[in-house]
Amino acid sequence: MRKRFERQIELGQVPIGEVNIPTKSRDELPPVLAALQWIYTTPEVNEQIFEILERRITKDKNDTGRPGMDLWHIVVLGVIRLALDCDYDRLEYVAHFDRLTRQIMGLDTFGNGEITKGFHRKTIGENISHIDEDMLEQINEIVAKEGMNIIKKNEKTQAKVDTYVLETDIHFPTDMNLLWDASRKCIDLLFNLSVSLGVGGWRKAGNWKKQMKGLMRLCGRINKGGGANKEERVKTAVSKYLDKAKELESKVIGSIQELPARCFKASDLVKIEGVIYFHEMLLKHIDLLERRLLQAETIPHKEKVFSLFEPHSEWINKGKTHPSVELGHKVLITTNQRDMIIDYKVMTQSSDNRETVDLAARLLKKYEKGQIVSISFDRGFSDKKDRELLQLYIPEVVMPKKGRLSKNDKEIENSKRFKELKNKHSAIESNINCLEHHGLNRCPDKGIHGFKRYVGFGVLAYNLHKIGNHLLEKQRKQLRKAA
Repeated sequence: MRKRFERQIELGQVPIGEVNIPTKSRDELPPVLAALQWIYTTPEVNEQIFEILERRITKDKNDTGRPGMDLWHIVVLGVIRLALDCDYDRLEYVAHFDRLTRQIMGLDTFGNGEITKGFHRKTIGENISHIDEDMLEQINEIVAKEGMNIIKKNEKTQAKVDTYVLETDIHFPTDMNLLWDASRKCIDLLFNLSVSLGVGGWRKAGNWKKQMKGLMRLCGRINKGGGANKEERVKTAVSKYLDKAKELESKVIGSIQELPARCFKASDLVKIEGVIYFHEMLLKHIDLLERRLLQAETIPHKEKVFSLFEPHSEWINKGKTHPSVELGHKVLITTNQRDMIIDYKVMTQSSDNRETVDLAARLLKKYEKGQIVSISFDRGFSDKKDRELLQLYIPEVVMPKKGRLSKNDKEIENSKRFKELKNKHSAIESNINCLEHHGLNRCPDKGIHGFKRYVGFGVLAYNLHKIGNHLLEKQRKQLRKAA
């Protein structure tokens, strides 16, 4: 049983609409809280958002079950986490001890020195995970549209499009350290299972890990260094590493065959599934390491795995000097002339020039005919057919051509209007930098769905920050005028 928010105000509480947001603070939190206050006090906005949340989270369970976190609390804490780029430990502290945050959440501000309602960090994390990427996409569309109405109503849209890489929270992968990852996880999981189920055979788990890690480090040190007969020394060290890994693998498969007969709890079966997965990864990286370093074979890209814990991660090379390689996913961002993000997408196994038509279709579906007057891209999106197709629906399409320009292309790209829109396009780099400061530089959440949810909350926090800045600037002007 969940409520949208607590309707009955208690002693020590301030009505959310009457919370006084500081207008002179340069911290990132007050503008976001001001925008959240705007959502709460604007019926046409909060009604749409709460309908989306109720449709997917509460469904038909409004009057059954134990009381859960209010939907308003989930939204506020999910946004603040990305606005401050913090972990759940700090978020728990903010939810308990930040007076302004508690007022916006509709909670008491501990005037008597005690917290009457608090949230454990695990409770916060589990409740935020109820909001998925589809819900956030819809909420972001509502916030962007309604936010533009208060910033500049009925203004034509000039769209700017670019991509950047949001990294997953993983270490740099090599065949050697991925084999070590698979080994240690097999050892840890089987040791825990053997203790809880009374199965022998893993008393020397610590020694196994010590030997595997030592061999992995020896291989890495020789491979990285120089000296005489380096290739031969690398092969000798890798052969020893692989021999020990194969010995471990035979022990792991024996335990896997023995353990299911002793499992009685669902949690044990889940651990067994984990052992099976990491055993498969152990076999895979024994094979890859043997083929690459001992047989000097070039491994096809599609066979490679860049993380055992985040296997969806992609190896992305955008042609930059530093960093030359990024591990994660590209995020496609579309902003307007007021720096609001009006569309976003997490790209998986795709390139920039494949996204232009789908992006234009989404924008034309969101906005009325004639609302989008221009759209600009960088050279990475360049495609002649796509450019000609977009020009049928959007008056001005800025898509610099790759390679040598024809006489007609030179005339187009040297025109005053083309140069003007191209120069304005660079503002999206600043928008992306601001987005990275709202948590979207490295994703700590697990799995591809967690990754997409994290992006959705980051975009929402960014847009609310822009709206909040506008609202606070409006208040400052009113105060100056009154003074």
